[in-house]
Amino acid sequence: MNTIAGIDLGTTFSALARLNGIGRPEIVPNSEGERITPSAVYFDEEEAGAIRVGLEAVNCRQLNPDRAVRWIKRHIGDKNWKKSIDNRDWTPEEISSLILKKLKQDGSIESPVEDVVISVPAHFDEVRRKATMDAGVLAGLNVIGIVNEPVAAALYYATTQQVNGRVLAYDLGGGTFDVTILDIDGQNMNIVCSQGDHALGGVDFDKKIVELFEQAYRDEYNEELIQNEQDCAKYEDEAEDVKKTLSRRNSVRKILYGAAGSVRVEITRQQYEEAVESLIARTEILIEVALEEAKSKVSDIHKVLLVGGSTRMPIVRRRLQKKFGFEPDIAVNVDECVALGAAIHAGLTLLRDAPEKVSQGIASGLKDVQLRDVCNHSYGTICAPIDEETGKHVIRNVIILKKNTLLPCEETQTFYTMSDGQTELQVSITQGEDEDPDYVNKIATEIFALPDNRPANQPIHVQYSYDVNQRMHCRFLDAESGRTLEVDFCAGENGKLKKSNVEQAAQEMDAFKVQ
Repeated sequence: MNTIAGIDLGTTFSALARLNGIGRPEIVPNSEGERITPSAVYFDEEEAGAIRVGLEAVNCRQLNPDRAVRWIKRHIGDKNWKKSIDNRDWTPEEISSLILKKLKQDGSIESPVEDVVISVPAHFDEVRRKATMDAGVLAGLNVIGIVNEPVAAALYYATTQQVNGRVLAYDLGGGTFDVTILDIDGQNMNIVCSQGDHALGGVDFDKKIVELFEQAYRDEYNEELIQNEQDCAKYEDEAEDVKKTLSRRNSVRKILYGAAGSVRVEITRQQYEEAVESLIARTEILIEVALEEAKSKVSDIHKVLLVGGSTRMPIVRRRLQKKFGFEPDIAVNVDECVALGAAIHAGLTLLRDAPEKVSQGIASGLKDVQLRDVCNHSYGTICAPIDEETGKHVIRNVIILKKNTLLPCEETQTFYTMSDGQTELQVSITQGEDEDPDYVNKIATEIFALPDNRPANQPIHVQYSYDVNQRMHCRFLDAESGRTLEVDFCAGENGKLKKSNVEQAAQEMDAFKVQ
């Protein structure tokens, strides 16, 4: 049988885990013998067609940053972002697929890796989720589902530790932050709610150290330390090293080399913690929001589970201990638990959808694991109902699927056309909690063609559903004519990376080899 695997496609590091013969997840080391792989890509200028992925790409980046890409996860789903290399424009999905191809390639030495679940931040919208799945398809993987990163970590945690009660998963990764509250009873897990920030992670903490470097150089020479992209790449990498060292030691000494000369600097842990205070405060605000959503007090939380490499910072653990009154739990490897949990989720998904693909040993190992997940956002549509007081149409966002509804779920609401002879309807799918359209995220907009010569007030049924694999489906039905509009969530150039395009692009991507 093929390997059942889970992939943590991270901002700074990625990892692949597979289920062994008795349903236990195991990390698969890469070809360099490392358990995690840097999420970095470098297009070699000396060897035509050579694409380096991982540590070698990180090392080459300082030589020619124009041919390197790091932290691509922050751009996934952005139809306007591209990287031009050798007269070819690379999309975030394509670059992400190169990282996934490296993981697949290294993980297939013993048996082929095909059926996978890929993790995503809990706050990712539908376009980013679809884009992540597309990246997997481009890499030649059969993406059977996606799972929220803190949910994957908690899934591994619940199946390896004895825990009961309400748990808060604090997931501070390389590029994103999520906080998830869940109830665990043995191997039964019920997700309560999640909050997150897609622009808050280890990269942002590194930038604070770069700023300390730059200020120290200005103080010495009244000149700028960073003059070009090579300097930027160099000091970004050095900042990451300093951050990691300050998690073990109270100070770090460095020599900064700039155009005006060199300067020796010392950065203390206290200096660093003062610099990142605003970032830590943002995580604490999101904890409060999650607690409020879960209708919980601080005293209701029995365990705090740390996820993500950035949780190694002493300030994170100290502040969490101060807030909750006990030390956060570090019983699992913060770098690996998402991939390990994603592998368990892959096994559960196949047991539900394609049990013939699951060996008896794996099925037996997973038989007692139960997971109930929720819809992580509210989804609605924009309409213009008549205001009862003024008698005029008022543009409003109407929520159809409410946040934190148990999965799978489905809801239908009926709306009406506004004018006689209306031949088209602009439909918008929104993500957010507000009635004001200006304060929600429009994740898809389509034109729905309607029949000619009809009076106003024709019913349009809007059906939203959310499946257990964290994907949303939208259907608009004109009741009188039977016409339907199915809305896909597309990434890629100009938002047109639909299924047929993905399959064609996958064939093209197969020609690119990673090393």
